[in-house]
Amino acid sequence: MTIRIEPMRPDDVTRCAELEQVLFPEDDPWHEVSFLSELAGPHNRYITARDARGRMVGYAGIALLGTADHPEAEVHTIGVDPADHRRGIGTLLLEALLLEAGKRGGPVFLEVRTDNAPAITLYEKHGFHIIGLRKNYYQPSGADAYTMRRPAMAGFPQDGFTTDAEVSS
Repeated sequence: MTIRIEPMRPDDVTRCAELEQVLFPEDDPWHEVSFLSELAGPHNRYITARDARGRMVGYAGIALLGTADHPEAEVHTIGVDPADHRRGIGTLLLEALLLEAGKRGGPVFLEVRTDNAPAITLYEKHGFHIIGLRKNYYQPSGADAYTMRRPAMAGFPQDGFTTDAEVSS
């Protein structure tokens, strides 16, 4: 299966909100207006993963924060259609976000549910380490979150998000 990673467009937010309802039903899933607001933020970068037919199968977003002298980034979200889990799409999305963060340098932070073992494993494989615990972080479920940090990495390409990749079918 070929997956294309490309910038999110305003007309993608309906599909993102649909996936949020499926992926995060107990933790206040984002609505279309939330995605539109994030897309409008000049420091945010949001991307989608599309299959060969152009169907959006995943999305992700990152905030590029700090200053030029002290940059940092924060992964906001990564979501993949459950029908397409375990095919490497989440990895492609995370790697695209990390490429974008790597253009500026600095550490990358994120929060992840403490019971989301697949996501924690993915993040650890990409250099993230648990640095803290946020009790009752996700609402309204009250689930805890780990705060994870990836140190600044060098040597990232300077091209944009658009890429094609083969993933498991």
